[in-house]
Amino acid sequence: MEKVAEILAEASAEVVEPRFRALAAGEVMEKAPGDVVTIADREAEVIISRRLRELLPVPVVGEEAVAADPALARALHNEPACWLVDPVDGTANFVAGRPDFAVMASLIRDGQAVAAWIWQPMTRTAYSAELGAGAWRDGRRLTRAPADPDPARWRGFAKHYLRRGRFPGLSAHPSAFGALTEGRRAAGMEYPQIADGELEFLVYWRTLPWDHAPGSLLVRETGGVSARLDGSPYRADPPGGEDGLLVACDQQTWERTRAILLGGTDWDRG
Repeated sequence: MEKVAEILAEASAEVVEPRFRALAAGEVMEKAPGDVVTIADREAEVIISRRLRELLPVPVVGEEAVAADPALARALHNEPACWLVDPVDGTANFVAGRPDFAVMASLIRDGQAVAAWIWQPMTRTAYSAELGAGAWRDGRRLTRAPADPDPARWRGFAKHYLRRGRFPGLSAHPSAFGALTEGRRAAGMEYPQIADGELEFLVYWRTLPWDHAPGSLLVRETGGVSARLDGSPYRADPPGGEDGLLVACDQQTWERTRAILLGGTDWDRG
């Protein structure tokens, strides 16, 4: 566990952090319309992938490698084990000079994350989780108390387009929650807020595996839930799979948040 954390921090220090607010002309590109990538993303992924394979020689599914060859993502289902890498989570923030970005990796076995790492360079904070063993921040075990029973005290995140079109309950009951924000545009910054007790829930729609596998395991190992809207646990599926994901700090909060989102008539009674 410690070795992977070192790999992420060292790759970040070598090729990511020196370019923060210092990207040169030509070091920011579009890999798809509206989807930017930088030389830091690509160089960090190469370094991290090589060093992870030295630890455990299994395939590496990296965000930038999959952008170039989508077939590589099949390893998430076809291989008994693989590494999953997001070299710069929150690239748009990184390009804009905002500090909300992270470097992340997971170890996937049979489609399930069994270990996960999140490095937040600008705060020098390291999160890790191991299936069935717990979650840690900077080497200290993380625990999370259940949420207050009153949804009016809950803090969460859901983008405006989800509030308008996907979840009728948010339109019908706009004040159901205590606070609802747009998030930080980086899953590696948002999931730890659940583990740290800063938020009660997160709502996502598009769920690329490198964005969500690390945080989902982190939340689960602090007693939370990361599940599709039908209740099935999140799995690290290749891009193009099922959309929609609700993450909450405990099972009761997950169930009541889902009821509110979907406009259930009995949500206020639990």
